[in-house]
Amino acid sequence: MSLQGETREKTRTDIREPRQYRVVMHNDDFTPMDFVVEILMDIFRKDRLEAVHLMLKVHESGRAAVGAYPYDLAATKVQAAAVRAKEGNFPFRMTIEEA
Repeated sequence: MSLQGETREKTRTDIREPRQYRVVMHNDDFTPMDFVVEILMDIFRKDRLEAVHLMLKVHESGRAAVGAYPYDLAATKVQAAAVRAKEGNFPFRMTIEEA
């Protein structure tokens, strides 16, 4: 049943997943392993087993990707980790790369 004067509009919804960015943790010889595990659990929401595995991977290979996120979330997590590292006077470093 059509009403007189009714207009219909077709709307196209184009939803795209946001571009993902990898957060990469870099090894250094001064940041304690326990601190790295704590960061991975608290900020990156890894369970203890995964956090220890990632920490060892960073320690052995020099770097490891710890997650992929939309840019704003990746930057927020890296910033939160940097603040905690600065508070502890650790040279802990993370970078963001396009996934």
